[in-house]
Amino acid sequence: GPNGSGKTTLFRLLSTLIPLQQGDVSLLGHDLRTAATAARRVMGVVFQAPSLDKKLTVAENLKHHGRLYGLRGQTLRSRIEAKLAGVNLSDRAGDLVEKLSGGMRRRVELAKALLSEPQLLLLDEPSTGLDPAARIDLWRTLKSLQQKEGVTLVVTTHLLEEAERADRIAIMHQGRLAALDTPDRLRAEVGGDAIVIRCERPEELSQSIAERFGCQPMVVDGAVRLEIPEGHQWVPRLVEAFPTAIQSVTLGKPTLEDVFIDRTGHVFDGDQPA
Repeated sequence: GPNGSGKTTLFRLLSTLIPLQQGDVSLLGHDLRTAATAARRVMGVVFQAPSLDKKLTVAENLKHHGRLYGLRGQTLRSRIEAKLAGVNLSDRAGDLVEKLSGGMRRRVELAKALLSEPQLLLLDEPSTGLDPAARIDLWRTLKSLQQKEGVTLVVTTHLLEEAERADRIAIMHQGRLAALDTPDRLRAEVGGDAIVIRCERPEELSQSIAERFGCQPMVVDGAVRLEIPEGHQWVPRLVEAFPTAIQSVTLGKPTLEDVFIDRTGHVFDGDQPA
């Protein structure tokens, strides 16, 4: 969801940072009201804000974190080696964190969160501050960890291209759940093609299109939008019917942005509050 849609608040609730005020939440069979401690034992958390000590080495950061979970001796050393190998940082164990790139620091955060071998890994906007190359590398690492570790990943993001990588997507808007399903099913629900018409008077044109063709266009972000089957056949009909009103027409298959618009009636802008 966009910034301000409630993602981080939901993340804080799931990670037990803030208590539930109403409703119920169950994580892997643990009720967060009555068994929050048990839930923490089966989850790992990667916060949006960095949580590493820059003046310590990679291995030292992991060692201190592991001890919080009661890991000691050879068990801890073996776990650190395995988790660093899983994020391709075995050769950086002795490096100071302050010497690492942003992408590498994020991978150290992942290794740290996996030390307790959780069943569930929560990540709040994990690609924040990363350049495009580091972002791609991070998601490649996450996919690999999901397959190798068998861990369930719950990731918050305001980037639609990142949401496309998920097996299931929950779309949030103004603190509420607007949609929940696989990317393919969500796009299929929009139906047909997406036509976007730019014009000077979108409200007037939208009403005229509805009256003439018996369809239900929407006005979103100053443009008229139509979600309709066989859109390629509609474009010439629309241009022929309203030649002087239409400035431009674009045609495409439904995207997650179209899903967001369909469910909320608002254009998706990840950098603006919902």
